Parts: sequence; C-alpha cells; structure tokens
Amino acid sequence: MHKFIFWGTILAGLAVAFGAFGTHLIAPILAQLETPNVKQTPPIQIFQTGVQYQFFHALAIIITGLLYRQKNNRHVKNAGLLFIIGIILFSGSLYFITIGYLMHRNFGFAGAITPLGGISFLIGWILLAFNFKKHTGR
Repeated sequence: MHKFIFWGTILAGLAVAFGAFGTHLIAPILAQLETPNVKQTPPIQIFQTGVQYQFFHALAIIITGLLYRQKNNRHVKNAGLLFIIGIILFSGSLYFITIGYLMHRNFGFAGAITPLGGISFLIGWILLAFNFKKHTGR
C-alpha cells in the first residue's frame, strides 16, 4: 500500500530528527534535571527508546507497504496499521513523559499507554508472520 510506504518514510525521517533533537538539545537539559540518588530510568533513555522503536517500526511500515503491493491482503494491511498505532501509543507516550520532565511536570501517567503501543507492535508482527505462514504453507 503506497500510503504505508509514504507514512513509513515520514515516520523514519521524524525518528532521525527526534534522535538528533534529543541528543543535541534535550539531553543536556535533562542531564541537569537528573537526581543521582533516585532509582529511575534517566529521561534521555526514555526518549531514546521512543526514537528507537519509532525508527524500527517506521521501517516495518515501509516493508509492509512493499509487501501489500505484492499481496493485497488484510493481514498485511492490518499489520501496517498496527505499527502506526504502536508508534503513536508507544513512542508518543515516551515522548510525552520526556516533555513532562522538560516542563518540570509529572506526565508519568502516560506510561500506562506505553504497553498498549507495545501490544500493537506485537500483534502487527504476529499478523505478518501469520501472512507468511499462510502463503508458504509451513
């Protein structure tokens, strides 16, 4: 589906931009906010996890779009949609938590959304695997 290829490339580009933004602008600010005695995940690591999963799944969306061109079926289409939803929920919630740190606010409640994005990613991968199992007969 050409829309998946388009959105995958946009999301991959944004992941690169967010990664650079995080490394050069956000990391120095967050380093000043971190308290060494508190046992928690450093905010920059939270942000970087969001970027990493966004980039991996943006590539998965592009691949899904290419697969959809070859095999126009609902499993491939739904996998691509779930990858997009996963990026919004998983990476988006991690970005939101990081913004909270920058604003000196606690947006930790957004962490409850993160697993829903992870589940979306998992179901998307399962659908792709099911598609290949169905078409290869193995």
